[in-house]
Amino acid sequence: MTRPQNEATLTKGSGEPAFETREDWLVNAVSGLRPLFAEKSILLPDRIRISCGWPHAGNRGRGIAHTIGQCWARKASHDGTSELFVSPVLDDGVTVGGVLTHELVHSADDCRNGHRGPFRKMAIALGLEGPMRATYPGPALKERLNALVASIGPYPHARLDPTQVSVKQKTRLVKVVCDRSSCGYAFWTTRMWLDLGTPTCVCGATMSEIARRR
Repeated sequence: MTRPQNEATLTKGSGEPAFETREDWLVNAVSGLRPLFAEKSILLPDRIRISCGWPHAGNRGRGIAHTIGQCWARKASHDGTSELFVSPVLDDGVTVGGVLTHELVHSADDCRNGHRGPFRKMAIALGLEGPMRATYPGPALKERLNALVASIGPYPHARLDPTQVSVKQKTRLVKVVCDRSSCGYAFWTTRMWLDLGTPTCVCGATMSEIARRR
């Protein structure tokens, strides 16, 4: 559930984050956007949770880096709360505010109409522009978001690059063959075992890595 701003936290110097956590910043951003929705007679649910995290790409075949925001219908939450997520690839407060506005429209609609009909009408009324699946703040909304970020401070987050996830190297197998051409015995093993020594073939002859025979 959203909660009012904690005035005691808004005391840091200019340009410094007023909130230590991203979630506190996002919660206060939602509080700051509620008056805009009220002005346009758009009713937001009382219970909203908002977090910075990877949105679920589902079966749409899009990577996590492409989905920058997500709203879940209240029926998906065990306590009936509207759950919103903002991707950690975003670190600019105004950009995050634009994504948050988009997801709040879904929250107001409870994800019933996708990006069609009522969603489009509300989004345009709030000042979102562009394709409804990838909106961005128009001039009036951007000005309002700039004022909001100025009041609550910079978004306390550094962009997370999903391409930097380390990939575990697969174990490479090495083929070892009998040095006696008439034998033909061979097997695959790992470099770890070959570093301990090359085994003797079942026929009694020596064995070598296949690469050494080329």
